[in-house]
Amino acid sequence: MEMEVEIRRGRRLKGRVAGLYQTAGNGFETTPVEQLTLTFSGIAGDRHEGVTRRSGGREPWYPRGTEMRNERQLSLLSQDELDGVATDLEIDRLMPEWIGGNLLVEGIARLSLLPPRTVLFFASGASIRIDGDNAPCRLAGRAIAAHCGRPRAEFDFPKLARHRRGLVAWVEKPGVVTMGETFEARIPEQWVYP
Repeated sequence: MEMEVEIRRGRRLKGRVAGLYQTAGNGFETTPVEQLTLTFSGIAGDRHEGVTRRSGGREPWYPRGTEMRNERQLSLLSQDELDGVATDLEIDRLMPEWIGGNLLVEGIARLSLLPPRTVLFFASGASIRIDGDNAPCRLAGRAIAAHCGRPRAEFDFPKLARHRRGLVAWVEKPGVVTMGETFEARIPEQWVYP
C-alpha cells in the first residue's frame, strides 16, 4: 500500500529580536538583558544552561531524572501570541519574563507553529535550532497568576496558550545576540506524513 506524502518546499522569513531575557540564579522567571552570550551549553549562566538535562514530566518514556540531550536551552516567544493569550486570560498583559522567556521575536507570524529543524541565523553569526513547541504548563500559569492576581490563570493558561506558548531551541552555533538584531529563519522542506 503506497502512502501519499505531501512535501512542502523550504522557505526563509525575516525577523528581529524585540527582547532578551535571562534567569537570575535558580528562579524560573527571567529578567531583561541587552545581550545573550550563547555557547554550545545554551545561555551562559542561565538556569537552563547545559548540553544535557534531566528528564521530567514532559518525557514519560524515561524514568524521571534520566540524563538526556538538552533541547530546551532557550525559550522563544512572540508578542502577538502573548497578547492573544492575555486577552483570552482576561488580563491586561502577559510579560515574557513571567513565563521564563529568553528571546522575544517579531516579524514571524504564528511563531509557535514553526516546524522543528528550523534554524534562526542571527546577523551576529550565532544560530539556534528549533526543537519544537513549548507546551504550556501550570508552573508558568502559576507565575502569571501571581503577577496578575487571577488564581484561575494557573489552570487556564495550559489550555488557552496551546500552540501559542512559543518554542524551545538549542544553540547550533555560539555567538552573542543583541537587542534589535535581525535574523533569518530558514524553514526546512517539510514532509506531511499521513
